[in-house]
Amino acid sequence: MGNVLGIQISCDALFNGCTNCTRRNAAYVSQLEDNLANLQTQLQKLIEAKDDVMTRVANAEQHQMRRLNKVQGWLSRVESVEAEVGELIRHSTREIDKLCLGGYCSKNCQSSYNFGKKVSKKLQLMDTLMGEGAFDVVAEKVPQPAVDERPLEPTIVGLDSTFDKVWRCLIQEQVGIIGLYGMGGVGKTTLLTQINNKFLDAPNNFDVVIWVVVSKDMQLESVQEKIGERIGFLENRSLEEKASGIFKILSKKKFLLLLDDIWERIDLAKLGVPFPAISKNASKIIFTTRLENVCGLIEAQKKFKVECLGDNEAWELFLQKVGEETLGSHPDIPELAKTVAKECCGLPLALITTGRAMSGKKTPEEWNYSIEMLRRSASEFPGMEKEVYPLLKFSYDSLSSDVLRFCLLYCSLFPEDYHIGKIELIECWIGEGFLNGYEGINGVHNKGHYIIGVLVQACLLEEVGSDYVKMHDVIRDIALWIACEVEKENENFLVSAGVELTKPPEVRKWEDRRKISLMRNKIVILSKPPACPRPLTLFLGINRLDTISSDFFDFMPSLKVLNLSKNRSLSQLPSGVSKLVSLQYLNLSETSIKELPHELKALTKLKCLNLEYTRYLQKIPRQLLCSFSGLEVLRMLDCGYSRKIAEDSVQFGGSEILVEELITLEHLNVLSVTLKSFGALQRLLSCQQLHSSTRALELRRCEDSKSWNILSIADLKYLDKLDFAYCTSLEVLRVNYAEVRTTREPYGFIAFKELP
Repeated sequence: MGNVLGIQISCDALFNGCTNCTRRNAAYVSQLEDNLANLQTQLQKLIEAKDDVMTRVANAEQHQMRRLNKVQGWLSRVESVEAEVGELIRHSTREIDKLCLGGYCSKNCQSSYNFGKKVSKKLQLMDTLMGEGAFDVVAEKVPQPAVDERPLEPTIVGLDSTFDKVWRCLIQEQVGIIGLYGMGGVGKTTLLTQINNKFLDAPNNFDVVIWVVVSKDMQLESVQEKIGERIGFLENRSLEEKASGIFKILSKKKFLLLLDDIWERIDLAKLGVPFPAISKNASKIIFTTRLENVCGLIEAQKKFKVECLGDNEAWELFLQKVGEETLGSHPDIPELAKTVAKECCGLPLALITTGRAMSGKKTPEEWNYSIEMLRRSASEFPGMEKEVYPLLKFSYDSLSSDVLRFCLLYCSLFPEDYHIGKIELIECWIGEGFLNGYEGINGVHNKGHYIIGVLVQACLLEEVGSDYVKMHDVIRDIALWIACEVEKENENFLVSAGVELTKPPEVRKWEDRRKISLMRNKIVILSKPPACPRPLTLFLGINRLDTISSDFFDFMPSLKVLNLSKNRSLSQLPSGVSKLVSLQYLNLSETSIKELPHELKALTKLKCLNLEYTRYLQKIPRQLLCSFSGLEVLRMLDCGYSRKIAEDSVQFGGSEILVEELITLEHLNVLSVTLKSFGALQRLLSCQQLHSSTRALELRRCEDSKSWNILSIADLKYLDKLDFAYCTSLEVLRVNYAEVRTTREPYGFIAFKELP
């Protein structure tokens, strides 16, 4: 009985405690297990909804959009709820253990009530969050800053002067389009990046600065897309509709458009870009290009050439890349480093590449080997073939025709830093056959000058005054790399010009070469005949040649161009030159040749013969010049100073015999000649054909007249040079320029160099 009574009392107390819970609040306890199960289910759904929203947000942010504040707030609330619900679930087992009477009551009614209430409230909150999380839009477009910063080297060398000039133009309202041109690797993109980044901290009133890399193959649509992305115009429309939309937006803004790496004219109207010159809001366009003529095609009001660095700036840039530690590792290295830097000829890309490659070289032996490598074959130098050469070869590949490419490669036959005469170059091209198909020598020469102009404007050649061009050393290295390696099957050059050779390369090295240049060396003798049936050009000028064996030319049947000029010790031409049956260009100028051999008559294809300044030439056999029936260019200025002229030479007497032979040359279009009598001059003037071909005339030791009227040569309409030398009998020279002017306009004489 005692035990039964004890149970009864315990149950009664429990029942009385439970009845104190109101019916409404009792549900927190009675439904706790169901609510906890539902809590876990709803939590999983909420987490899934949150993950979906986060995925949408991440995608939008990848497109430079910004999540909405209400989305961020929702995500934060979900994360808080997620943590709180997790805490409830962790304590759920303990609370369930307190339940009794099948879950309708609790051993600790107050605790179960509080816990059940929290669970119920969280279910309501999660239900609310689920409803709030159904976002139509999760992100918005971020307001674009006026300018986006672009990566840039921390220290820039050598561009300050050009930068200042361009920056001044940006504040001149009348200048709307600015062109920056220069060879590849010279720093044009770096300069444009400097301009872009300057707007990050410099006061300006541009609404937007737009950067577009155009490049060779980029289509107009791609350029539009880049501009559209920058100004928030991303609609998928036709080219014309995009142009209209871009125009409407940019017309209301003051913009700066930076176009990098342009290769041809860009039609601003088709892009939808308002033309700055007629824009009312003083917008600007700055572009970079390797082609100077592009500046004209895009109608730039100002253009600036980005030049290679000077010696001091080049050294500073090279030093930055090499590092002080390497430079100080051996006392000989600073001088060797300066030599390496000079090999780059101020081209920043080459300086950076070689500087980085040398930064770990700490012995003089390594530096000496590197200098030898740069001079012998720069393509083998670390980084050159991968970083420098492809960039600059792209300029070569982008030339519009094979003729332009051939003519550029031809320039690499000349030594480093050599001033190449434009006329000499063009006449070599004539001999090689590059300029075939153009009527008349004027047409051919005009085409030659046009080609030179294209190469200059492409920054592949540099003008030196009005009559010469030169090739940057790095461009020359690349041209030789192309000719000797990349296009070896077609070109295959052998070039050892200006390298102090005292004897020619081994005979075996001549095999299969198409063009050979041994210019500007110290070669004295050419003896062993090389077996090389393929060469078209052979440059042997500016050596110390005094002997060429008679059989040296025996195995060169295809040779078209032979240059022996400026071999001042060369007094005899070998008879074996007659084996050069394909020869079209022969340059013997500034040699000491005393006689032209009769065997030269075999050169029936000769088009250009240069005998200028052959002062010791005593004999040009009669009928020799006549045999060159296809001769187009004959240069004989200052030819044959000697008083010991052979009687059977065309130079004998007062040059009358020479003139008679010149008259027979039906295709002669360019003539420079020294005459020794006014009688010979009168005979020349009597030939209508020679009126247009005579370009330079020297009257030397003319003793057959005391007076002469310059009007007599007014019909020589292409004459641009007239010299008098030692005409001691001449007393009166009549010059009435007013009369000459009426006859010779628009030609006019350049100048008299010497008058007695």
